[in-house]
Amino acid sequence: MSQCTINCELHDYLEIACLYGYRVKLTLKDQQIIEGKALDVLTTAEKREYLIIDSGQEQRQIESKQLSKMQVLTANALFKEVVF
Repeated sequence: MSQCTINCELHDYLEIACLYGYRVKLTLKDQQIIEGKALDVLTTAEKREYLIIDSGQEQRQIESKQLSKMQVLTANALFKEVVF
């Protein structure tokens, strides 16, 4: 199992969002809001983790340690909100 830069239980929610392709609304620690479809979680050689989302106009990499909250916008999802 890989080492998580955020709590591993919270990391699982990122993986689930990507697995099911949920549309999410992310609130970052600097209060920036980003919406899009969760695509994948990327871990770099430096052990930095990123959530890759597709906003419809571009794909963005959001560092997991910058996340404050993730709200799921997809109906009937397995969870609604995660606070990091």
